[in-house]
Amino acid sequence: MKPLLLLVDDNEEILCFLESELCSRYEVIKAFDGNEALEVLSGMAIHLIVSDIMMDGMDGLDFCRSVKSNVAYSHIPLILLTAKNTFQSKIEGLEVGADAYIEKPFSPDYLRAQIANLIENRAKIKEHFAQSPLVHIKSMAYSKTDELFLERLHEEILLQLEDTSLDVDRLAKCMNMSRPTLYRTIKSITGTTPSELINITRLKKAAELLMEGSYKIYEVAGLTGFSSQAYFGRSFLKQFGVTPSEYMAKRNSAAEGI
Repeated sequence: MKPLLLLVDDNEEILCFLESELCSRYEVIKAFDGNEALEVLSGMAIHLIVSDIMMDGMDGLDFCRSVKSNVAYSHIPLILLTAKNTFQSKIEGLEVGADAYIEKPFSPDYLRAQIANLIENRAKIKEHFAQSPLVHIKSMAYSKTDELFLERLHEEILLQLEDTSLDVDRLAKCMNMSRPTLYRTIKSITGTTPSELINITRLKKAAELLMEGSYKIYEVAGLTGFSSQAYFGRSFLKQFGVTPSEYMAKRNSAAEGI
């Protein structure tokens, strides 16, 4: 599926121009001001936003500020477009949390490159988190709002880590969020479903315990909520590319300086 972009501008001609330049690579949703754009965000999983600054109603700066302060949307990359080319206007854009700031008139190729880079870089960060045993979930935070959400989410999972029945519904209740909102937010920030994230958190905690060297593999499996050592071993191998025993051997070799 193509990434879904939200284009925000009160000029229909500009919106149509942007859509024509981007539609070959992306799915496009259009909104005519910040308020309409927030309504779109509440119901769709948007991958990136391109917004003008000067708009009637809610302008681009206020819209950006609203997006970046809302845990459900704060992870979404946002590019601001503006006819202002003053240094102060650039500072304002960055202060409200914009990920990129492009002056008009601009090259469509430059805009496409900015969009592709933002989406690709976030995909790489998600992949690195999932495949690296000791990389913390906070590495995927793109704002303070994201960081606080991910920290709380991580803590809630860890509190119930030994419970093999921990699921999305219980996690949503702990986070005081609806199941669909939690699902959409986790999927957008981490690239995983809540169930997958719970499993990855179990495995990362297991890797941490294996690194300590104080527990046997079957003990680590029980402490991190796996129903059996065999299931734990298969999951660990699938996620990180090594078995728990191979991971421990690497730790021992590093400790011995081999």
